[in-house]
Amino acid sequence: MRIETMNFLSDLDRVVQSRAAMANEIHAIATALNQVETESEGASGQLGLECEIEDLKNAGEALKAGVFRLLVLGDMKRGKSTFLNALLGENLLPSDVNPCTALLTVLKYGAEKRVTIHFNDGKSPLEVDFRTFKTQYTIAPEEAKALEQNNQQAFPDISHAVVEYPLALLEKGVEIVDSPGLNDTEARNELSLSYIHNCHAILFVMRSTQPCTLAERRYLENYIKERGLSVFFLVNAWDQVKESLIDPDDPEELAEAESKLRRVFRSNLAEYCQVEGHDLYDERVFEISAIQALRRRIKDQNAALNGTGFPEFLAALNVFLTQERAVSELRKARALVWQTQRRVREAIDLRIPLLDQDLNELKQRIESVEPEFQKLSEIRDRFRSEIRQLEDKKARAIADSFRSYLMGMEATFEQDFLKYQPNELQFLDFFSESKRECFNAKSKQGFQQYVSDKFAAWALTADQELKAAFSELSCSAEKHGATYSEVTAQISEKMTGIQARLKSSEKDETAPSWAKWAMGLFSLSRGNLAGAALAISGFDFGTVTLNLVATVGVAFLFGSILGPFGVLLAGLAIGAFQADDARQRFAKAVKKELMQHLPSIAQEQWQPIYNSVQECFETYENGIIQRIDDDIRSRKSELDNLVRQKESRQIDRDVEVDRLIKGRSNLDQHYDRVESIYQSLLG
Repeated sequence: MRIETMNFLSDLDRVVQSRAAMANEIHAIATALNQVETESEGASGQLGLECEIEDLKNAGEALKAGVFRLLVLGDMKRGKSTFLNALLGENLLPSDVNPCTALLTVLKYGAEKRVTIHFNDGKSPLEVDFRTFKTQYTIAPEEAKALEQNNQQAFPDISHAVVEYPLALLEKGVEIVDSPGLNDTEARNELSLSYIHNCHAILFVMRSTQPCTLAERRYLENYIKERGLSVFFLVNAWDQVKESLIDPDDPEELAEAESKLRRVFRSNLAEYCQVEGHDLYDERVFEISAIQALRRRIKDQNAALNGTGFPEFLAALNVFLTQERAVSELRKARALVWQTQRRVREAIDLRIPLLDQDLNELKQRIESVEPEFQKLSEIRDRFRSEIRQLEDKKARAIADSFRSYLMGMEATFEQDFLKYQPNELQFLDFFSESKRECFNAKSKQGFQQYVSDKFAAWALTADQELKAAFSELSCSAEKHGATYSEVTAQISEKMTGIQARLKSSEKDETAPSWAKWAMGLFSLSRGNLAGAALAISGFDFGTVTLNLVATVGVAFLFGSILGPFGVLLAGLAIGAFQADDARQRFAKAVKKELMQHLPSIAQEQWQPIYNSVQECFETYENGIIQRIDDDIRSRKSELDNLVRQKESRQIDRDVEVDRLIKGRSNLDQHYDRVESIYQSLLG
């Protein structure tokens, strides 16, 4: 597949229009339900649809403000900013030969050009011009490396920058997060990685002349692997493969060089391109020349980009964003509307038969269903108890696993740490007094990388543990939701005398909205209400282990405890030893020092990790219990409202039935339009 920029923009525009149309219909449904409730208040009483109205309003606003957020990752000097400028069609971001982007930068649409610097120390945001942004907030590679060695940030008081610009791509609902190089500092890396779960896709920029470096493999292994992230790999500067040949005009030499490179990239990247057992390598890895694409687009926004790799990449990104992601978003909105439609029909179908009952009969029937309402509360309490039991169990298990993991580092430390030590030349440089400071910096950096890598490996197991826990809760929600629906059906039967008979195939469709919300953590692909509800609540368990990284800050904690590495080496009196022997003795010395502190570190960090996991479950519990309580309350108030109205006035049964049926018919028309919008996007 190939696609040029204008076609990509056209498809994005179609998605924007579909989003807007769906948002308008959802807003219209919320308005219509509000009107039904307002009219009902002066007639037979409100139907208890407050939660449905609120969910619709939130979903409509989310759709209206919806964007596709792309996170650009990669080592320094891979051409990330040049790639972005080519994608935008303008030389907007700093991309000179030497300076590197030093701030995490969010690009979004704005009617006017504007750059705003946001601080993390409470200061008000600062607006700067583009020239200032390009000159003051970039650093030279040498400076970046020096900061990295000393574990410092270029701008420690700044969290990020926001660039607003009236560009077509950004206007079509795309936001781009441009990160500093991944080999900047660990603190800056964590800032970049903290955006991962807030983005729809990661664009990982690499370079053909430096295929799959150790740092790149490290980040892919620690932060990308097995996390369910959508990653596009962009192998930049592919045109330089030809330039590096002895005879650039020899087609056989070029073909052989390109073939070797492709084998290297495939062997290293293939495992990150597996989605549900399918190999998507050809749809996820692209050979590009960002500088060639940028040069063409600066001269002509609509220039053909053949030979730059951009048409092929844009085609894949187009499919991903405008079909997979967009359809998923509208599917969730459609499911929310469907769920609301079912709830409204249920309320009206209950109300109409009750209009024929006199006041005393109605009160007797309401009293008769008190045991059923008690059962609903008991279902809520049982589910809450299960959540809390699992919460304590998993929080303890994950905190305990961290403690055990730390203590287990002793067994393999010497072997594991060897590859993180300075190389032989740097190692022996310690014996030169003028180079000892450099040795200390390199050793500290290597040790922190070792600890970060080990911790990332543990965090992945914690992530999998959490996924299993919420999968278990998803099954519980499905079970309790089915029982809950059976009880609500019994309430309707007792109140109306009409027995509800559901086909077995319909039972899942009639699950209460709170159950679908709870089940949605692991069933978003089913197109139910849960996806929209989770988006509304802001709950995302996927960020928990990243939060644990920030909570523990273990690399810096260890680094400060161990102090100067040269002190350890000096005490060994190994100047006469060979390098290999010296390296082994050095590893033993670091291990001995480390083991003195591991028990206290493990004990100190147990509670913060326990609290972080516990907070995750508490957020989940609060969202679910609130929704169950709201559902029970609305069902009770629906009946109480009718009693109050019958006590205060004579209700004209025929007029009220006609009003309710017309209201339902009006809503059905909106539902049909929602379905039409969804189907049109499917094409």
